[in-house]
Amino acid sequence: MALYTAEILWSRGDQDFLDNRYSRGHLWRFDGGIEVPASSSPHVVPLPSSREDAVDPEEAFVASLSSCHMLWFLSLAARNGWKVDSYRDQAEGRMARNAEGRLAMTRVTLRPAVSFNGAVPSRVQLDALHHEAHEECFIASSVKTEVSCEPRYS
Repeated sequence: MALYTAEILWSRGDQDFLDNRYSRGHLWRFDGGIEVPASSSPHVVPLPSSREDAVDPEEAFVASLSSCHMLWFLSLAARNGWKVDSYRDQAEGRMARNAEGRLAMTRVTLRPAVSFNGAVPSRVQLDALHHEAHEECFIASSVKTEVSCEPRYS
């Protein structure tokens, strides 16, 4: 079993805090030493309390699902002899009320566009690769959110 960690850092500084107008800007620190500026979403907490130039948890959720899918797709393509030159996903997440009436990320749509070098899989083969990547993705298997994949064909 693997253990994954993240350190989340926030400091009040000289802000009043009790007026609820403090900065939601904070830092995510990961085990390789990378630090990522983070914040609440400006859609949830209006500016200036949020930071537009930082990653918010909702964006990270969408990126996590997309990244997991891509990594599995690349692995499966290589295993099947398809040489991938590039992969680009313009993923999006939708926030709505779930079945319990709570605000949740209810749908994430992945829209990967993949280019190959040499032999190119048919649409049926490409769809099968995306389906298998979705089935293998640890993150997609961990959430209740509906995750769909709408591959972009050139």
